[in-house]
Amino acid sequence: MTTHPGLIETTAGAFEVLRSTRRIAVLGIKTERQPGQPALYVPAYLQNAGYEIIPVPVFYPEVTRILDAPVYRRVADVPPPVDLVLVFRRPRDLPGHLVDLLAAAPAAVWFQTGIRENAVALALAESGIRVVQNRCAMVDHRMMKLSEARQP
Repeated sequence: MTTHPGLIETTAGAFEVLRSTRRIAVLGIKTERQPGQPALYVPAYLQNAGYEIIPVPVFYPEVTRILDAPVYRRVADVPPPVDLVLVFRRPRDLPGHLVDLLAAAPAAVWFQTGIRENAVALALAESGIRVVQNRCAMVDHRMMKLSEARQP
């Protein structure tokens, strides 16, 4: 894997992405009918932590609201700014979202735990978008809050 300064590989880098984020578009979010799915409970946790969550489901064409927020069908359709796109898609599906992600021009894209697609990550990073791969935003947010609570 080619290294690039936009590819965030450290915990400190992940924390900085979370600290600089207010609005999160969630690509691949599930609905309230799937409460045990990480693609719903992670965004719900982040919403409860104070982030604005913008649902971008891939399925569920009949759904118009998730987590009491209006649904968008493409990330590029979300009114800017989008600070972070949190991605819940299989790695093999990510190339199909690259054009949409580039058009949305978020500050960062976060591939959740188990999701790594180096070619897509590098294309995003080369376009000036910071990329976190294979990390859980909820776990990192909890760790960040714990480390901040320990600060004198």
